[in-house]
Amino acid sequence: MKKFKVGIIGATGMVGQRFSLILSKHPWFEVVCLAASSRSAGKTLKEAVGSRWAMTEPMPSALENMVVLDAEQDIEKIASQVDFVFCAVNMKKDEIKALEEKYARAECPVISNNSAHRHTDDVPMVIPEINADHIEIIAAQRKRLGTKRGFIAVKSNCSLQSYVPALAPLMDKYKVTKALACTYQAISGAGKTFETFPQILDNVIPYIGGEEEKSEKEPLKIWGHIEGDKIVDAVSPSITTQCLRVPVSDGHTAAVFVSFENKPSKEEILDAWKNYSGVPQELELPSAPKQFLNYFTEDDRPQAKLDRDLEGGMAVSIGRLREDTQYDYKFVCLSHNTLRGAAGGAVLLAELLAAKGYFD
Repeated sequence: MKKFKVGIIGATGMVGQRFSLILSKHPWFEVVCLAASSRSAGKTLKEAVGSRWAMTEPMPSALENMVVLDAEQDIEKIASQVDFVFCAVNMKKDEIKALEEKYARAECPVISNNSAHRHTDDVPMVIPEINADHIEIIAAQRKRLGTKRGFIAVKSNCSLQSYVPALAPLMDKYKVTKALACTYQAISGAGKTFETFPQILDNVIPYIGGEEEKSEKEPLKIWGHIEGDKIVDAVSPSITTQCLRVPVSDGHTAAVFVSFENKPSKEEILDAWKNYSGVPQELELPSAPKQFLNYFTEDDRPQAKLDRDLEGGMAVSIGRLREDTQYDYKFVCLSHNTLRGAAGGAVLLAELLAAKGYFD
């Protein structure tokens, strides 16, 4: 695989910082430019981030003295330097939509961590192990945009990436009819650390703006299908969620309840999880976990502190599968929200697109 030149748009934020760490060690992707708001433009990354570096690992030495460009004013300059960009900006939704389309129209593919385009009909929203085929809609999107190379592809919200992968192997054969998920979400999902979010200590906050709507609606697009020049959402299963912010640094946990049209045995569910894999595993993509879904037999697992970094934070952990009195089964899931759920998931999507020739 050739080396692709990439940019990080929104490089100073928490997800942008995570991108910088992942990409500094990546075998296929080389960061050649960084961009952020006009407040950071003209400064080095080290100067622009200052005391707001939120990662436990130090800032990559190859990037700390790279001068940050203006994400809005330097689009043509950035597009001329890169094969594609990762986008993780903190702006209003309509501003993000416009910005990402400007990059795409400048013939610069955009792999987005943002929610703005997740429900645009011809923008694929991909969990690579589940709906890799949705990238085929890019041809229709390019036709609409009038581009040859430029397009937008997005990853889904981090809140659903613990429980949707666990439901995916059970969908076709056993027909999931309804699911309830209560998510217990880490503070890094809000771009916070314990130092910058003292009100979370000894506390649980029972509301995260927009999360429940995303958690209920986005899976239906992931499980949807391409029809003509758009992705049509699935009509089932029925999903309801509650999303809570908890005093955990990284790792979103979900308590899941599920019912089926064709109820499987516990052994059949465990077997489906163990044997489930997708296109990333077939292609042996660099960020793909060898074992996507991992079941723990211990009653007190998975735990965020112990299990979030499984397979570089790209695997999903499951435990406590048992029958339920209201639904057919219940279980617990865990995923690393800034790795599998955010930057790592976007990098895996970019690897899939690279392997399939979308950056050529």
